[in-house]
Amino acid sequence: MATESLTAERILEATEEVLRRYGPAKATVLDVARVLGVSHGSVYRHFRTKAALREAVTARWLSRTEVALARITDGARRAGAEPGAEPQTGQGADPEAGPAAGAGAERVPEPGPEKLRDWLLTLFDTKRHKAGDDPELFATFSVLIGESSGVVDAHLTELTRQLTRIVEEGVRAGEFVADDPATTAGAVFAATARFHDPSYAPEWRKPTIDDEFSAVCDLVLRGLRP
Repeated sequence: MATESLTAERILEATEEVLRRYGPAKATVLDVARVLGVSHGSVYRHFRTKAALREAVTARWLSRTEVALARITDGARRAGAEPGAEPQTGQGADPEAGPAAGAGAERVPEPGPEKLRDWLLTLFDTKRHKAGDDPELFATFSVLIGESSGVVDAHLTELTRQLTRIVEEGVRAGEFVADDPATTAGAVFAATARFHDPSYAPEWRKPTIDDEFSAVCDLVLRGLRP
């Protein structure tokens, strides 16, 4: 690859490939440079240190979840769709992919309880999809997340910001009761940690996990009712 055509995004793509192949303990900047066909100095012109590169690739990985959830936070239900219908996830569908066919159809405001359930389900399915489809990379990023506290804090802040917005919308519509939407959003996030915290990933393969998720969601929504 010509150095002139080297971009930060291409470096991050190559870094993800190297991490999948060698793991975080053995992957080096030199390995990334080899994949790209450039000198390691060319990589360092975009990312000044190995730590900066690892933080950037971790942020990129986490941001995919943020984008998938923002579609729900910012969007609405398709006209004609059943209220509370689950998003098209699982069964090979990628919850991080773009909107499904028909997403360009007329959309109507989604009631707060359905939007909150959809958001929590998409978060769970996104994490479960990553853990099940690419376990090596999931394990790698679980290690990198432990090294990148600032990146993780920013990610958690963004997720709770989105949750807060959903709670605020529900309060304004008279669908939720919450004296402090931000505190309530934090409590909802903590109450559902078993379905998005990577440390619980081994449990996500249990045959009863979907029923357990639904039970927790129902409990959370009952607690928010006026």
